Formats: sequence, C-alpha cells, structure tokens
Amino acid sequence: MFKSEKMKTSYFRTAILLTVIIFSASCKKYLEEVPNNALPTTSSITDASTARAAIIGAYDRLQGYYASSYPTLGTITTDNVIFNGTLSEYLQLDQNAIPTDNVITVSAYQGIYRTINSANSVIAYVPAVTDPLLTAAEKNKIVGEAYFIRALSYFDLARGWGGVQLQLKPTSDLSVLTGIKRSTLDQTYDQVLADLIQAEQLLPEDATTRNRAQKSAARALRARLHLYRKQWAEAENYATQVISNTKYSLVKPYKSFFTAPFQTAESVLELAYSVNDRNSYWNLWYPSSSGGQFTLKPSDALIAKLNNPAVGGSRNSLIAGSGATVYGVLYNTTATSTDPSYLIRIAELYLIRAEARAQQNKLADAVADLNAIRARADVTATTATTQPAIIQAIEDENGIEFAFEAHRWFDLVRTERAGVVLGITNRNFWLFPIPYSDVQSDPDVTQNPGY
Repeated sequence: MFKSEKMKTSYFRTAILLTVIIFSASCKKYLEEVPNNALPTTSSITDASTARAAIIGAYDRLQGYYASSYPTLGTITTDNVIFNGTLSEYLQLDQNAIPTDNVITVSAYQGIYRTINSANSVIAYVPAVTDPLLTAAEKNKIVGEAYFIRALSYFDLARGWGGVQLQLKPTSDLSVLTGIKRSTLDQTYDQVLADLIQAEQLLPEDATTRNRAQKSAARALRARLHLYRKQWAEAENYATQVISNTKYSLVKPYKSFFTAPFQTAESVLELAYSVNDRNSYWNLWYPSSSGGQFTLKPSDALIAKLNNPAVGGSRNSLIAGSGATVYGVLYNTTATSTDPSYLIRIAELYLIRAEARAQQNKLADAVADLNAIRARADVTATTATTQPAIIQAIEDENGIEFAFEAHRWFDLVRTERAGVVLGITNRNFWLFPIPYSDVQSDPDVTQNPGY
C-alpha cells in the first residue's frame, strides 16, 4: 500500500492494532457511558508507535466512506449512472426519493463523523507526545494529515448535507456532544478553510507521496473549496500552485491513471488499498458474468458521449461490454480488489482553474485549461467562445472526465443546475437527509427541510 515494505501493512491491520490499544487502555472504565466507535484518548496515544497508528486509523476511516458510499452518492444521483440492481437503497438514490433511513446516506454521514473523530484525537493528543522517536518534523506531518482529513470530511459533509454540527474535540464521553447546534454552510466551510490553513503549514512539500496528504493536497482541496464558495480568484490561485508543481501531470493514455500500478503523476491524492485491505467497489459496477452485482450502470446518454470521438475520445476506456451489458471499469482490479479511491486528480485542478478563469472573464486562459483536458483525451479543441458557452463546456467536460467519481451531483448542486439538468426542482432535495437515528438521539440535530 505504501512505498516501503514496512508500510504495506495496510490501513486495516493498523486500525486493528489501534482498536486493541484503545480497548486495553479503557477496559478498566467499562462502567462509564462511552459512545460507540470511541477513539484514542490521552491514555492510548502516548508514544511514536501509537501516534503513527492513530493517523493510519484516521486514513482507514477515510477509506471506509470513500470505498463505496460517498462516491455512490456523487454518481447514481445524476444522469451519468443509473440503478440496475435489486436493492431499494440504490433505487431511492437513483430516483432522488431518499428516506431518512437510506442505508447509503446513513453509512456515508456516520462514516464521515467517525473519520472526524479519529482526526480529532490525533489533533488533540499527538502534540503532547514526548517520545524521542517521534521527531518534530514527523509530529507536524501527522498532525497536519489529521487537519487535512478533518477538512476533507467537513467539506464532504457540507456539500452533501449543508451546515452541520462542528465537533472539534475527540469523543471520549457523551457530554462533549451536548449543546452543539448545526452550523451554517458558511460556518462549516470556514472550519474547512481553517483546517486547510493549519494542514498546509504543518505538512511537508513531499515530492513522491501520493497516497497521504502533503502540502499540494491541502492546496488542491483549498482550490476546490474556493470554487464551491464562488471565490474565483482564490480558486485560480490555489489551482495554479498545484498545476505548477512538476510532481503532477496529465498522463496518457487516459486509462493510465486507473490501471495498475497506480499512484501515477495524475494523482494529487488517492487512497491506496491492498489484498489485506480491499476496495471491492468494482463489484457494484461489473456484471454477474464477471463476478459483480451490476448495481451501478452507465446511462445510455453517457455511453453515447463516451463512444463519440468528438466528446469522449480516449475516455471510452471507462466502459467495456456491449449492448445491455455495457459497464464501468474505472474500478477494475476484480482479482485483488486494490483499486484506489481517487480523491483529487490534477485534471480537476485544470477544470477548477478553467471555471474560475471563465467566471473572471479570462476567457482565453479558461479555454486553454479546458483544451488541455480535451487534448489529453484525444478530443479536438472546444468551439466555445462566449463566457456562457465556455462555462457550459467546462460543466460538460467535468461530467465526462469524472463520470464515475464523486463530482457530478455536487457540481450540479453548487452551480444550481440540478433543477435544469436532473429535473429536481425542489431545492430541499439538493441536500441529503440527516439520518433519522441521529435526529432522534440528539436534540441538537435538526433535519434538513423537506424530509
């Protein structure tokens, strides 16, 4: 999973170690009321090894919601992917008729908070560790990674559920949860920005790592955040910082980035898996003849676009099969289940900058960025020349470039185009429901309107 043999022990194994540590440290307190999934306390993060285990545990939590539930929310809810199975939770998402107990939204929402809780523990306790084996540089890196993971987690909550409860301390007992009201969307995004500023300060300028956070990953997520907030100049600035880093480039052919070996120059950040810590997301995309469930299927409209040389170009490598059995192959390691979760690709930074430039009326520069993406996919240059046409072309390009990644739904919501494109005219349903169980168990949690 990581470059050295020692670090190939997988997030899963380390998470198991961390669980053992937590359990042994807290068993004497078995009469105390402690919430499920309670994570490290001062008694469990005490030295270099437990600090390292704690941050790997946070990555493991991040893997948990990015291995299936969150990318599903960003895809099946749109026009690119349709329901093709028997499980009602996927049908509800496909029809955008989501109850408050939908299994996938509940899994994603609660999984993100578990990730935040892990990151909170690292942020709270690692700085106090005085083990001589934990250098100041490594300590900063670990804490910086935790700030990044928390930033990404709150960003993912905000764009999916709106303003949420900001829990910034580790959950060691139930009292820390009381009295925390839901924040506004702006307040939640402010917290994301604050965490990204901390992360960028603490993280190293790593020239090789692609499966753990470093400064460029923080800058890339900040570019995305500014795009969502319509802060065009800042989005352009931070996207440029990442694009200018020679560590990253658009790889050819297109399918190179999702073909083993992974962690190509395309990747700003991807989560790595191993045969001992599998990502079985391919199973939802592949037909039964290939051992899959075929629950998620490319729509006929998307298939036509991908197969059109003037639109999809070499991105037709995202699909395989024929007739009624055309399926997505972005996740394709069926034998080993080691596909990465693609969190940030350099292609996204080009399209972020293109959109930010177009919104600032820097049309020639916007077209140049858009055409860089099209050229990599062997598609001819855009014919768009006016600002509205260029912005529409960028939206269309995003839909093709990230067809099976967690972008399309959130892009259409942030640009307020979900009504026109998807027919979801009730804006209440542009946000997912807060899980019913969370609303029932916490008087400080209010449900999103319309649910």
